[in-house]
Amino acid sequence: MAIDTAAPLIWFDAARKKRVEEAIVLVFLFLAFIGVTPFKASDTLAEQLGAVSQTGAGDSLRQICYLAVFALIVFAAIRRHGAAFLECVPFVLLGLLCWCVASALWSPEPAVTVRRAGLGVVLVLSGFLSVEAVGAQKALRMWRWVLLAVLVINFVSVKFVAAAVHPPSELDPALIGNWRGIYGHKNIAGSVAAMTALIFVFTPGRSLYGKLFDLAVAAASLVFLLGTHSKSSLGLLLVGLLAGGIYRLAWKRELDRAIALIAVMLGLIAITVFLIADQNMLTRVLDDPTGFTGRTEIWKAEVAYIRDHPIFGAGFGTFANTGKASPLAHYVGSWVTSANHGHNGYLQLLVTVGGVGFLFAFLGLVLLPLADFWRRGAVPMKALLFSLFVFLILHNLMETDFLEGDGVTWVGFILLLAMLRNLRKETP
Repeated sequence: MAIDTAAPLIWFDAARKKRVEEAIVLVFLFLAFIGVTPFKASDTLAEQLGAVSQTGAGDSLRQICYLAVFALIVFAAIRRHGAAFLECVPFVLLGLLCWCVASALWSPEPAVTVRRAGLGVVLVLSGFLSVEAVGAQKALRMWRWVLLAVLVINFVSVKFVAAAVHPPSELDPALIGNWRGIYGHKNIAGSVAAMTALIFVFTPGRSLYGKLFDLAVAAASLVFLLGTHSKSSLGLLLVGLLAGGIYRLAWKRELDRAIALIAVMLGLIAITVFLIADQNMLTRVLDDPTGFTGRTEIWKAEVAYIRDHPIFGAGFGTFANTGKASPLAHYVGSWVTSANHGHNGYLQLLVTVGGVGFLFAFLGLVLLPLADFWRRGAVPMKALLFSLFVFLILHNLMETDFLEGDGVTWVGFILLLAMLRNLRKETP
């Protein structure tokens, strides 16, 4: 009987290609969540908050690493799908990226807009193509290990690395002593710790010992989050846990799903009625320049700019580190001009890409994912993704994550969208 010697070679070649793709994806995750310059000291307020350089290009090593990994990811995707590899990315998000690049036509700093939009294209395509290459389940396992490594490094660094804690020389005295680990600011470290807790709490399909391990990691993440004193992430972590729990319980039956939806709607109506009934309290909070650690002043400037430029915006990437070309330069005259982002992802989108870009973003980042979550199927995995989705959607009310360079929260959002899309393809 003849022996087919080609079959084992084909299997070996396919297995080797798969391992290479997984290695590339792992490098991308480490690059996004640890970077090439962890513990980098920051001297200015903008740098402390994670701003990129004045040129909008960032450091050269970081650019080279992202472009190299991106080239490998795209090469592997073209080998699998040919010219149709872009179909792995939602059409609406491709439209958003094209609009961001096109905004260079009216941007006061077109070179900055092109460079920052280019980084956005690299990050979105890398995230979606990475998840498509290894699948949602494998991508989740790899992401878990990267976040676990970050958590361990953060705890060790707080003890042994001076830069892992905000020093006494901080421009903002309220930051002194807060943990930040490998990141430049405690709010970034806090959001990563919160995402880690949500992922390890809701990871499905674990054995008893595996679940105990996951809960221990989640508890350690909570301890580190408390050390950062990141109030926004701490409060939203609780909301994310509640959202994920409700989704996992309610989406098993149609009646439970309807009850959960009605309960959420009633809660939103109650909050709205409360705010309308106590307008004086809301007005006092918004009129206080120190309210929400100074965010209200930034929000007022953003709203004023949006009122004057509702359609096209200022141009992508022009919000910060563009000097007098910043859209806020003529709307504020205080410390607000040194802020490196708008502390509200929705308002900053309206400022930079206008109403047209905002419609693309809101459809692709909020409405279409919600439609996917409404569908039943793969409930345990989708409960995890829903907890992250709620956390990050609400996080953008106080911080700016959407399209924010290679920010860890933005990369996390890309990964959850890619996993959700991958589940939709796998689940009837």
